[in-house]
Amino acid sequence: MASIVESAWTYLITHFSDFQLACIGSFFLHESIFFFSGLPFIYLERAGWLSKYKIQAKNNTVAAQEKCITRLLLYHSCVNLPLMLLSYPVFRFMGMRSSLPLPSWKVISSQILFYFIIEDFVFYWGHRFLHTKWLYKHVHSVHHEYATPFGLTSEYAHPAEILFLGFATIVGPAITGPHLFTLWLWMLLRVLETVEAHCGYHFPWSLSNFLPLYGGADFHDYHHRLLYT
Repeated sequence: MASIVESAWTYLITHFSDFQLACIGSFFLHESIFFFSGLPFIYLERAGWLSKYKIQAKNNTVAAQEKCITRLLLYHSCVNLPLMLLSYPVFRFMGMRSSLPLPSWKVISSQILFYFIIEDFVFYWGHRFLHTKWLYKHVHSVHHEYATPFGLTSEYAHPAEILFLGFATIVGPAITGPHLFTLWLWMLLRVLETVEAHCGYHFPWSLSNFLPLYGGADFHDYHHRLLYT
């Protein structure tokens, strides 16, 4: 398995520059993970499949789902991509590299654990701040337009909040200057986590059934049902 990963990585670093991989590659990786993991929940809701696991009986309209997808494509292109381009010099300065050898799994796992802790801390306090009256009304209320969340709504937010979420996600890696492979794996896990938390379904295999203190989709559905002013 390790040799397969290293062979694939050798191909990437041979055919693409660090800038192309770190910026364009990261953007397309994020888009692929996000939409491939989030889109199925739209079709589950429309078809009524696995409805016994759905947390809320209410469904979103097709128009509401299409609005979410359209806005996401716009925001990802106009906010996420420029953020990745602008953050590249910072990551390079902090020591990010893409060359072989790949880091050991011990290093990768310890760094990603650190990123989850830092992201959780920054996001928790930032999220509390977003629920103050003025910021909720002018910024965070966009994310709460969907009282019945589905996977893709995890990144549906005001551009200012997208910048904050991006900061919460990259502050840990920016501190450590990781290998690009570690950064990509962190992105994979972080996207899957937030999509699962907003998916609107509570399955027997949901993370909240196994991880203590992890709210998961149940918590997020409850949070989105509440009205804030």
